[in-house]
Amino acid sequence: MIDQFINFVIRPPRAEYNPDQYLWERDFMLAGRSYKRQDLEIRNARGHVLQCSHYMPSPFPEDTPLPCVVYCHGNSGCRADANEAAVILLPSNITLFTLDFTGSGLSDGDYVSLGWHEKDDLKVVVSYLRGNKQTSRIGLWGRSMGAVTSLLYGAEDPSIAGMVLDSAFSDLFDLMLELVDVYKIRLPKFTVKMAVQYMRRVIQKKAKFDIMDLNCLKLAPKTFIPALFGHASEDKFIRARHSDLIFNAYAGDKNIIKFDGDHNSSRPQFYYDSVSIFFYNVLHPPQIPSTHSIKAEKYYDLGALKFGASMDQSLLYEIITGLRCASTDAASSSSAPPSILTAKPVDELLSEAVPIASKENSAVNEDEPSSFQDKLSGLSEECCSYTSSNRESWGRCSSLGGSDEESSADCAAADRNLQTTFNALATPVRSKHKSLELPKEEKKKKKAATGGKKTKHEKLEKLEALSKRLRLCIMRRVKHQRHLSS
Repeated sequence: MIDQFINFVIRPPRAEYNPDQYLWERDFMLAGRSYKRQDLEIRNARGHVLQCSHYMPSPFPEDTPLPCVVYCHGNSGCRADANEAAVILLPSNITLFTLDFTGSGLSDGDYVSLGWHEKDDLKVVVSYLRGNKQTSRIGLWGRSMGAVTSLLYGAEDPSIAGMVLDSAFSDLFDLMLELVDVYKIRLPKFTVKMAVQYMRRVIQKKAKFDIMDLNCLKLAPKTFIPALFGHASEDKFIRARHSDLIFNAYAGDKNIIKFDGDHNSSRPQFYYDSVSIFFYNVLHPPQIPSTHSIKAEKYYDLGALKFGASMDQSLLYEIITGLRCASTDAASSSSAPPSILTAKPVDELLSEAVPIASKENSAVNEDEPSSFQDKLSGLSEECCSYTSSNRESWGRCSSLGGSDEESSADCAAADRNLQTTFNALATPVRSKHKSLELPKEEKKKKKAATGGKKTKHEKLEKLEALSKRLRLCIMRRVKHQRHLSS
């Protein structure tokens, strides 16, 4: 009976698995992004080879190191236990590193030590990540034995950004005394401590560690790393009071979450949400643009054009205002055009205007690409060919209005007429003239007849025409400024 209890501590059931079946695939999609699993081997100080996996974006962002969380499994676990952690962390631009500790899973070693030797394995992993230029801050997430491992290592390395400690035990000696009652080992009470002392000697001989050294209550007052504690209220293997004791003695920033379930039950969603928020706050992951925003920026790409001193940014503010007005009009015919705060830089306004326009782009019928492109080109020509009086007010912005030999006086006159420019850019020509000519009663009749709504093609044509005029105006402006400076 005592030998079985000893094996229960240092040689629990070992997880045997196929990484290609129980881990995430080597290349996989999650939340609309591509990720990869990189398998590697690391040798610890005792010469044991540790089987590890590192989950990261594919491709990895250039010149942007990402924070990493090392997941530490329980005494009978393996790196497959971190599959749920990947779903929580990867969408937040946090990479995930997981390993099989010595004596667990597919790594070398015959015994586990419930955190004592595992902290040395964790030290080797953190050292590997420190030498990786793709890793910035490092966090730890441990469960059961892994939580104790994280706490033991965190007491030695204050550079760890944060720790999540799920179901940690406070003192291994006290835990073993409790397990005698939990598993109903029939021994007289006065012999229990003697039996534990006997197990202590056997464990020290086989697994090379002293169970009396595994006391988290001695380390908690000396550890200042931000920590989030979690424990199941119905846990009978490691009772919730263990986390309470560590939490009360812990010196760093701390919080504790209790939830329903037992030691091995699935954790509730609100707990995972709290973990995600905690790591986001302590690791500060960078913001990486999504695939959707990259496509939108590529679609409205302005080429090699850069915003500089030669660029008339007030003109761009007016054009972007027109884009916003058009998108607002496409969403609701009764809404008023939003205002532009000139305190924002132009590139921010462009980035705000492009996604709005890209929403309408998704509504295009894919069966009519050629006819739609013809309509766009025709509409842009009509908008740029305007009347002769208006050509004088924005001639430098139109491919048809003005020549390359325009004088600086014409440019100054065009700058004074920016309001006219806005009107010309924000409203298609024909619709503007018709709106001036039609009486109010006829407008109402026409609106009632048409239902007051524009078709998706008309809305998108309007946005495409504005986008094209934006590019034409900017390129003409750059060319004209270059001519004046020469």
